[in-house]
Amino acid sequence: MVDRRRIVQQWKRGAASVLVTLVHTDGSSYRRPGAHLLIGPDGEYAGTISGGCLEAEVVRKATWMVRQGAIVERYSTMFDDTAEIPFGLGCGGIVDLLLEPVDTPECRALLAAMERSLGGDESQVATWLPAAGEQLRRAVLTTRCDVIFRSERLTSTDLDVLANHPATTFRNDSGIYFERLAAPQRLFVLGAGDDAKPVVTMASLLGWRVTVADGRPQLARADRFPEAERVVAAASVEELELTTADAAVIMTHSYEQDRALLTGLLGGDQIPGYIGLLGASHRSSLLVSEAAATLGSSVADCCKRVWAPVGLDLGGDGAEAIALAVIAEVQAWRQGKLGASRRLTAELVAQQIEKGGASRYLQTQCALELDPAK
Repeated sequence: MVDRRRIVQQWKRGAASVLVTLVHTDGSSYRRPGAHLLIGPDGEYAGTISGGCLEAEVVRKATWMVRQGAIVERYSTMFDDTAEIPFGLGCGGIVDLLLEPVDTPECRALLAAMERSLGGDESQVATWLPAAGEQLRRAVLTTRCDVIFRSERLTSTDLDVLANHPATTFRNDSGIYFERLAAPQRLFVLGAGDDAKPVVTMASLLGWRVTVADGRPQLARADRFPEAERVVAAASVEELELTTADAAVIMTHSYEQDRALLTGLLGGDQIPGYIGLLGASHRSSLLVSEAAATLGSSVADCCKRVWAPVGLDLGGDGAEAIALAVIAEVQAWRQGKLGASRRLTAELVAQQIEKGGASRYLQTQCALELDPAK
């Protein structure tokens, strides 16, 4: 997703000559199909298609290679001085690269779809790869299969192939390359304390769209979170319009705010797919128990929707280590790779509640702040 942002930025600056897309791999490959590389006329480029072993060669020859139009070029990254496929550099696989000049309607349509995806508008793209005298053709559709763009040489019958579009990228036997331009992950950091800063920074490095929200306006300031897409002083989650595809992390360090936020998230029309709750097991157990009671739900059902204590158990101490654990868990969740993770259960919540109530977490006034006249 970060590559896509950089590619769009370079394209908008007018520094674009050739777009390279990884459309097929065989064997080991650092990048998967769907990786892009945008090359400018002066050799400037954005994105990656390998671990660094192919970029220099492709950038050097790209403009010359597309002088007659789009082509598919095969590269071997296996170390073999006698290989007929250029050229072995030890990465261990074979990749097919689509190179296309930017100044075509097809390429401009793809780049425009990339730009829209960064704002949340997903697209599905089908590219009929150039081969045996056939020129590149392309169709760009919405997720509802409404046509945004199609090459002049494509017919309605051609578009029927998109009826059963894949969820990810792949190339079929007919030489059609499919790609889904998914929207960036949205992360809602509910709490604007200092420990939220590395969470926002790490999420932005992954290209996620980050919203920071806190009911305390003195903390919820854009200058404190320059990498965030938006920073809002919001006391309730209803103002944020979360969806089931979103991830939310509650970390205000205020028991009352955390309780209200957790209750709002669990009781909303669309419950985020990931809800992380910062804090020790005892504190989190009390919050889940109180939220369940307010919502008239079972503790067990609420526990199924909450990751607490939040973050993978990576070890370490300090805000940065916690942020790494949180971002790693959200990344694993969105990729469907989340294995063993720390989760509350109804039984654990009951055990923790026996240790005492929430009074230790409630805010109290400092004696120095009391007015002696009252």
